[in-house]
Amino acid sequence: MAQPHQVLRLHPDDNIAIARARIAAGTPLDDTNTMAAEEIPAAHKVALTAIARGEHVRRYGQIIGFATADIAPGQHVHVQNLAMASFERDYAYGQGAVAVAPSSEALTFMGIRRADGRVATRNYIAVISTVNCSATVAKKVVQHFNSSSILRDYPNIDGIVPLTHGFGCCIDHHGEGLQQLRRTLAGFMTHPNFAGVVLVGLGCEANQLKPLFASEGVEPGVSLVPLVMQELGGTQKTIDAAIAAVCAMLPGANAVKREPLPLSHLKVALQCGGSDGYSGITANPALGVAVDKLVAHGGTAILTETPEIYGAEHLLTRRAISRSVGEKIVERIHWWEAYAERERGSIDNNPTPGNKAGGLTTILEKSLGAVAKSGTTPLMEVYRYAEPATTAGLVFMDAPGYDPMGTTGQIASGANIIAFTTGRGSCFGGKPAPSIKIATNTPMYDRMRDDMDINCGSIMDGNATVEEKGQEIFETIVRVASGEQSRSESIGVGDEEFVPWMIGAQM
Repeated sequence: MAQPHQVLRLHPDDNIAIARARIAAGTPLDDTNTMAAEEIPAAHKVALTAIARGEHVRRYGQIIGFATADIAPGQHVHVQNLAMASFERDYAYGQGAVAVAPSSEALTFMGIRRADGRVATRNYIAVISTVNCSATVAKKVVQHFNSSSILRDYPNIDGIVPLTHGFGCCIDHHGEGLQQLRRTLAGFMTHPNFAGVVLVGLGCEANQLKPLFASEGVEPGVSLVPLVMQELGGTQKTIDAAIAAVCAMLPGANAVKREPLPLSHLKVALQCGGSDGYSGITANPALGVAVDKLVAHGGTAILTETPEIYGAEHLLTRRAISRSVGEKIVERIHWWEAYAERERGSIDNNPTPGNKAGGLTTILEKSLGAVAKSGTTPLMEVYRYAEPATTAGLVFMDAPGYDPMGTTGQIASGANIIAFTTGRGSCFGGKPAPSIKIATNTPMYDRMRDDMDINCGSIMDGNATVEEKGQEIFETIVRVASGEQSRSESIGVGDEEFVPWMIGAQM
């Protein structure tokens, strides 16, 4: 007797289906009496019809690649017989953009309003290095506070965060790489989740403090203190000065209280990492439901990772609010194509070994699932890496597919909370924006409960709908924004995930 529950066909035009769980050879797949010709791993693809060599393979009703060999019904479809090839796409700019109806509910979250009107979801103090040479100072300052009882007297402060990186020198003093680094640092220096910032430079680096402040229109003050190691007399004296500067900030930083604020103040970074074959079926579309709800309440969702929308960009250009916004997406796609060619690489190398073990074969397949995070609302704007996201609604920010790098740019753009889907089990956490981890499958969720906040595997298990899990994600976003700790926060993840995207030649 046929067992249609063995596989999931996502669209009537698909010539493959997804295994709900491991399928043994000889198992009936569907009511056409197609049998599994070999073992099919969970979340992997199986052919429903004969697919000739060179013929396209469809998932979600979209092309995910082309057969590199003849594929018989019931065969496993993966890297051994499927590969990417170029083909024309219809961008249909703006033809699918549908206006969002504002929600009739006046929902709020418990946020922190700064004196200048900015709204925070957390209350940290940061010690930021401008260059790798000052990274040790930043870390030792934070170690001082973490090893003492000083912060016990300041219960409204969430912690002191060291933000260090490996760049800042031996680059073009006027080039795009330095401009982008400065833009990223400025986004963190002025982020509302920081009540105060100490910025530490060495003194002779390319990323000088004064040009950094001037180029980004930022002024030093009591809550933004610049320190230069060579001027202060070296490492220990700078550590002492930074500790004193943080101590001076503590009373003011502690004098905050949470209050009900509109959801329009929320800016959610959308991320997926360690994706698998279930990502585009469970967690990502559920997050898309939450995004639609957030946008209806006036909030902002920031989609990113340009190499991971490659092959699905035509779905976003259709939703662009204008042709010019859609063309920005395509321009970024072309930049990445040229970049990959210049570096003698391939954008199709983006799916990692873990992605492929989880059932994803090509970047086209991965991207189609990744775009589901964005929901259905219009695409309002496209930003360069770490540019301030000032437009409400769904927006896109250019970034690589490396999760810490993309998230760093999203936070610099203003994201004050992160929604992160994962199939293989990414253990990401970000500061100063709390990260909510959303599992795509139940086995991984059960195995990694210390890191996972929400299980969307129940969709595949048949115990919940995409809409129900989307509502759960939305409600979790509101609670975490109001101060509830996410799993990654509870175990202290987030101090090492500040990874600016450095472009340009190292000199």
